[in-house]
Amino acid sequence: MLIVLPPSETKTHGGSGKPLDFHHLSFPSLTKARQTILADLQALEVDEALKVLGISEKLRPEAESNRALETNPTMPAIFRYSGVLYDALDAATLPEKALERLAIGSALFGIVHATDPIPHYRLSGGTKLPTKSGELPTMKARWGTSISEALIDVNQLVIDLRSGTYQQLGRVKDAVTVRVESVMEDGSRKVVSHFNKHYKGELARVLALSEKEAHTAEDVMSIAQAAGLLVEENPNHKETLTLVV
Repeated sequence: MLIVLPPSETKTHGGSGKPLDFHHLSFPSLTKARQTILADLQALEVDEALKVLGISEKLRPEAESNRALETNPTMPAIFRYSGVLYDALDAATLPEKALERLAIGSALFGIVHATDPIPHYRLSGGTKLPTKSGELPTMKARWGTSISEALIDVNQLVIDLRSGTYQQLGRVKDAVTVRVESVMEDGSRKVVSHFNKHYKGELARVLALSEKEAHTAEDVMSIAQAAGLLVEENPNHKETLTLVV
């Protein structure tokens, strides 16, 4: 199984790895799109980047970092991203076998495996990044079908924990997706928004550490339930599971 995580806006700066080498990234079919997007992002002057990326002056260092994407140090992608989901995942305590099951979707790199070395950057899935000719394509348009095709080619069950914005960059028809819901006092259900990432991080950790391999949504549910998580099937869509918290 391949567990695809969302990226995070918050990222760890620095790194001790050599500068970015596209040939050291997984999913080589994405290389051309990665190079084009990176070149356009790196070409943005800082003041223009603040507007394009929709960030404030306080985050100027983020835009400045984008100017040196090919020379800044790298670190494994799983440690580059930070925030609620990644805190719950606690990748530093995962063995290599568990890390092999993890991938991360992003606007800049499409999909990378957990240990792929990447630099610090700032780019969101909803950004319209100018091309050299002045066009403003969406990230979805830039990636086309390439992310979907790359994920289909892994020939494993894809468990897609990306948010909607990043799923739009490359959906996989038979991927297992997960909704996080809480039970209200009156027994009704409410989709969890604030702690959604935390619970998905917990689920990703359980699945990555599983001694069993998942080939179906039912397998995913079984692994999660064995770890004490309450996961239910969706009677209308067998590939959509509900994590009840």
